[in-house]
Amino acid sequence: MYYTNSKLMKRVLLFIASIAILLPAVQSCQKGDNSLKVISYNVRNSNAKDGDNNWENRKSASAAMIAEQKPDIFGVQEALPDQLAYLDENCPDYKYVGVPRDDGKEKGEVMAIFWNTKTQEMIKWGNFWLSETPEEPSFGWDARCRRTATWALLKDKKDKKNYYYVNTHLDHRGIEARAKGLSLIVDRIKDINPEGYPMILTGDFNVHLGDSCLLSLVGRMVSAREVAAKTDSLPTYNGWGNAGRHNVIDYIYESDFSAVPSFETITKTYLDIPYISDHYPIVAVLEF
Repeated sequence: MYYTNSKLMKRVLLFIASIAILLPAVQSCQKGDNSLKVISYNVRNSNAKDGDNNWENRKSASAAMIAEQKPDIFGVQEALPDQLAYLDENCPDYKYVGVPRDDGKEKGEVMAIFWNTKTQEMIKWGNFWLSETPEEPSFGWDARCRRTATWALLKDKKDKKNYYYVNTHLDHRGIEARAKGLSLIVDRIKDINPEGYPMILTGDFNVHLGDSCLLSLVGRMVSAREVAAKTDSLPTYNGWGNAGRHNVIDYIYESDFSAVPSFETITKTYLDIPYISDHYPIVAVLEF
């Protein structure tokens, strides 16, 4: 009887010892969570005459998507001030920066950057126009619309790592404007980031995979879709269900992150609303 109890006691002590050894490792894994979740999302502007797909009918689904995905940071394109106000009110963990593209004050779409205030710290931010006069509201080259890029320097509160984020929307008509606008962004990235911090670039580029417009990024940044360990090849523009299969025009690019575990095109339905926009949001997880 004594032998049996001793044997049992030894097993208990071995179990406790193993837990004591494993516990620091578990805690280390939790503290060492060095991932950043990023979303790029063209919300489709609220002035568009989209019938049943207008903003009022789908805005709650946009907020529900953010609530479920819980990104650390996300960029929106085409957002008008009323849309930003709605997301600001209904995504309480987030704040945003950005200026309207038409006058830099209150008129036009905003390429806003939202960050999760619980996980990220905003350090500084700025804005420029994609044109020959980037410091003032202006049209660039053959662009149909004024186009802007918003940039921000942030710190990840988990890892205390700094990184830059740039969000943009290239012109839908001007071929030269897209190419030179993206080149301008690349040059500005180099100028604003002398420390060589990791960089993220998101946006609706209005070009398909393989377009020559993307050549200015080669050797400087990589597409999360292309390098992610887990990825997909789904279209990002859905046209309310009327687009083709090869409409990939939304992108997440990065540089100097150590890995991209996953990339996904978010096609699921929220709140039983068929489409939260005429674009699907895209999401990537990046590791410092």
